[in-house]
Amino acid sequence: MQAAVKATLSPDLAVDRDWWRGAVIYQIYPRSYQDSNGDGIGDLRGIIRRLPYIAALGVDAIWISPFFKSPMKDFGYDVSDYCDVDPMFGTLADFDALTAEAHRLGLKVMIDEVLSHTADIHPWFRESRSSRTNPKADWYVWADAKPDGTPPNNWLSIFGGSAWQWDTSRQQYYLHNFLAEQPDLNFHSRAVQDALLDVTRFWLERGVDGFRLDTINFYFHSQGLEDNPPLPPEERNDQTAPSVNPYNYQNHLYDKSRPENLGFLERFRALLDEYPATAAVGEVGDSQRGLEVVAAYTAGSKRVHMCYSFDFLAPEKISAAKVRSVLEAFGKVA
Repeated sequence: MQAAVKATLSPDLAVDRDWWRGAVIYQIYPRSYQDSNGDGIGDLRGIIRRLPYIAALGVDAIWISPFFKSPMKDFGYDVSDYCDVDPMFGTLADFDALTAEAHRLGLKVMIDEVLSHTADIHPWFRESRSSRTNPKADWYVWADAKPDGTPPNNWLSIFGGSAWQWDTSRQQYYLHNFLAEQPDLNFHSRAVQDALLDVTRFWLERGVDGFRLDTINFYFHSQGLEDNPPLPPEERNDQTAPSVNPYNYQNHLYDKSRPENLGFLERFRALLDEYPATAAVGEVGDSQRGLEVVAAYTAGSKRVHMCYSFDFLAPEKISAAKVRSVLEAFGKVA
């Protein structure tokens, strides 16, 4: 095994800006990976123990799913502290040790960044919901009820029901594209963007080589809060949400995949470019315009390096014809 590990080492590891092109990225969900202390939950120390095996496979990088502090309502995708490790997974010192060992073995380290929303116990949200005049009052997406008390518009949550949750403190609704415990951040606020870029820099300074950006096309919403129009039945599919969810009945023009996102992605890329040999891959959840969004987000060299959509997720089995149709469709928009 040691010979195999040595074969993965690259003398240009620290300076190869294009390492991500054609790279094999090994995803690790820490909670169900390797438990190092016998509590039944995988952790960062457990990942460290398995790094020689991963390196021996010949992969180029590891992508670690969220390990940040979280109430775990959505298995870590509800972050309550972007800059610390949840105790169930270990400590920041454990993460630093993991990064150092991965680099010693020739592996890049990518981590999951969940920037579109936080946990509802995050200090930012607690302050935001406390009043309509506090310094973070506009850090989340708040809106008044309609005259009859119903939500501001017809937007739906991917996890079911309305995308709006009434808050008794502010007596307003807040937006949540996922769980009600995952309020959406307001990317129209420059202060929010700056805070999230500071989070990104925090991890870059700790030596990470890149990021997997969760729900990258959900960052912005239309400030007009227009109703989404209906989608013809023949155009509905269940790539984004299960078929039992009426989320698929809407044409999601106003609650995601907004053109304003391109400006933030360019700010994000400019930050990454300050750290040579870093890269980002975005998850695009849009069953109607996914390939178009992927093409726009990766165009040129000022946005994200890579994106993926869910066009290969379909009820039918993958076939040569399916692969060809997706690639031809992408060729028309790229």
